Amino acid sequence: MAQTLLTPETPVGSVPAARVQTPVRKPPLPALTGVRTLLAVNIMFFHFTPPHMKLLYPMINNSYVFVGFFFLLSGYVLAYNYADREVPLNKRQFWKARFARLYPLYAFSLVFSALMVVEEWHARSHGEFFAGLILTPLLLQGWDPWLATFWNTVAWTLSVDLFLYLLFPYLLRLPWPKKPLHLVALIFAVWAIGLVPHTLYLFINPDHLTAPLDRYSYGFWLRGLKYSPPAYLSTFLVGIALGKLQARMKLTNRQRMLVAVASLTAIALFFAYVVDRIPYILMHGGFLVPLFGALVIGLSGHNFVASAFAWKPIELLGQCSYCLFLLHFNLINMIREYHVPQRLHIEAYDPWFSYAVAIALSIAVMFWIEKPARSWILAQRERQLAAVSAP
Repeated sequence: MAQTLLTPETPVGSVPAARVQTPVRKPPLPALTGVRTLLAVNIMFFHFTPPHMKLLYPMINNSYVFVGFFFLLSGYVLAYNYADREVPLNKRQFWKARFARLYPLYAFSLVFSALMVVEEWHARSHGEFFAGLILTPLLLQGWDPWLATFWNTVAWTLSVDLFLYLLFPYLLRLPWPKKPLHLVALIFAVWAIGLVPHTLYLFINPDHLTAPLDRYSYGFWLRGLKYSPPAYLSTFLVGIALGKLQARMKLTNRQRMLVAVASLTAIALFFAYVVDRIPYILMHGGFLVPLFGALVIGLSGHNFVASAFAWKPIELLGQCSYCLFLLHFNLINMIREYHVPQRLHIEAYDPWFSYAVAIALSIAVMFWIEKPARSWILAQRERQLAAVSAP
């Protein structure tokens, strides 16, 4: 799943230290941190649906679409932070910063889920098992449709992250349009192109599936469209274009509020009345990207909608959304497998007990593992840079 810092990092160029210019720091976007709370929680509900949620069930049952929203946010925030700077983006330093952000927690999630490897051994052929055992720690499992969900089911998104972050410095150098209208046209063009493979799947049906597609459908090409990194490139590109558009578009706070309200209303109405009429594979292909993009623009300002998403408790949960996303699936499965609520005689309060444990653990891991590990890696990087630039 796409995860980016919402406070800009200061890249260091390759010129001598005395000539390095410090880029102007962009204002933080706390509302976009807060919106990640709703995305992560809805994905958890998608995997482990709570009872008595009939009104919200159409959204919960289709919350897989929010994974693409994460990748759009990733492209947007990176472009917001790094585009149009006088100081060029240093690729190596950018990749090291991304590694510090992603890998320590990812490694912890694999260790935390070590018992799942035993289940993989019994569920797969020996060749698949050893291939998954090699590809998963290298963040490459998403390139094999059969192994994408190996070990930690949700961690296939890290393969996408790795692919997109490797490309980002080069994508940033493309000749992006300067005029807002041209950027808007590009956004819709890239979105439409991104839906082409999924539309072709509907007509060609390469997996020869007989039943209508849904979240339980299974096929090699279908899994490729769902999990392979290139499938999310268009969504990421839309995010970058939105970040460029943000820098060139002059919207008042009132206008951003109207955009945010309109996009939230459109999303709610879509899930309430339209979602069942859209083919599953198109939903997975980013059908809602324009609405998500409009919401991002609306929340990138000062208005009451952005303030609601930036409320400190929601923002805190947004900060730990990466932890929650990576840990919730195997954690809740283990809670169920070992009958923890029954042993504690609180089964009447589950799955809410499991949700609370997942959120509490995610906050603890963020403060005790994720942030210290990232700080340590970045500190090592700064010391190396200081040593290189020293006379």
